[in-house]
Amino acid sequence: MLKRNLEKNIHQYLFKKRAIIIYGPRQVGKTTVMKSIFNEFKDHKIFLDCDLEENKVQLTNVSLSQLKIMLGKAVLLCIDEAQRVPNIGLTLKILVDNFPNIQVIATGSSAFEMANDIKEPLTGRKFEFLMLPFSTQELWNHTNGFTENATLETRLIYGYYPDVVNFPEEARARIEELASSYLYKDIFEFEEIRSSGLINNLLKALAYQVGSQVSYNELAIMTKSSPKTVERYMRLLEQCFVVFRLHSFSRNLRTELSKSFKVYFYDNGIRNALISAFNPIGLRDDVGKLWENYLVSERLKYLQNQQLQRSTYFWRTTQQQEIDYIEEYDNQLFAYEFKLQNADKAKLTRTFANAYPNHTFKAIDKNNYWEFVM
Repeated sequence: MLKRNLEKNIHQYLFKKRAIIIYGPRQVGKTTVMKSIFNEFKDHKIFLDCDLEENKVQLTNVSLSQLKIMLGKAVLLCIDEAQRVPNIGLTLKILVDNFPNIQVIATGSSAFEMANDIKEPLTGRKFEFLMLPFSTQELWNHTNGFTENATLETRLIYGYYPDVVNFPEEARARIEELASSYLYKDIFEFEEIRSSGLINNLLKALAYQVGSQVSYNELAIMTKSSPKTVERYMRLLEQCFVVFRLHSFSRNLRTELSKSFKVYFYDNGIRNALISAFNPIGLRDDVGKLWENYLVSERLKYLQNQQLQRSTYFWRTTQQQEIDYIEEYDNQLFAYEFKLQNADKAKLTRTFANAYPNHTFKAIDKNNYWEFVM
């Protein structure tokens, strides 16, 4: 079994008198990680799958005395699909406050974020861990660099969802199933949105615009809706971990674009499935978009897995000068340009270099990308 970096991170926070919350998109392996930790304990442990009605009922509006009886001598309580339980945040609060020696681990989909079911009750009582699809680093550690370099084109097209990686002969069928409304099912369950038409149209528009600046007005025209509706749906898709935004960096220059943003997909395969684009790299005209989405999303996973806090941006001016990606930390800017090949020909624009002398610059291509994502 491929060992997830997240599991190692979680181990550092066990038995710190707080609940462990593992959240993220569907089908990324949250249950697998929790079961791996669960299996390390020989006894005095409880695993509750809340897809089962009887387990959901046990945790709904439960009293302190009922919990004492249910827990017995347990030192570990694992709650899978916790978002199924009404008011689960309050139940977790009772557990943390009254059973400090019991480690509670709960997994949940984007419903946690959308229903705001744990934020307030568990303030100061939880450690949260976002789990995403497999990362380049995890697969390199599981196999080797030669194998992963050989499959780079496949990753650019079909992505890193566990089902896709584990069943490569069925990659297209499995990623297409995920890219259907299943991936953002929580939107319909928690936001009372009955039709998937506008969401599908918005996702397709975003898939074509990967790596390009977008605006709510532009997307509204493309989807025949209003800017406010687009903004709301964008927020929901971010909460479902389908897409994320990169905002523009602006500080010194009047010509810098300060309010624009780019949208990326957490997984290349999802992006390609939405527009049925599975042609080989050599037959595509969107290779630049695939490469940029891949690098930005894999960098995000790397920062997440390494628990690194960085501010991330892109940069562009009204004169169309641009930098693909910027990180800011320790009062320094790290600028990156993305090219599939011939990175040695990339140069940093003099406008940026003069405005922000406290910077470093590096171009990333297929010959050195592993330095950026690992």
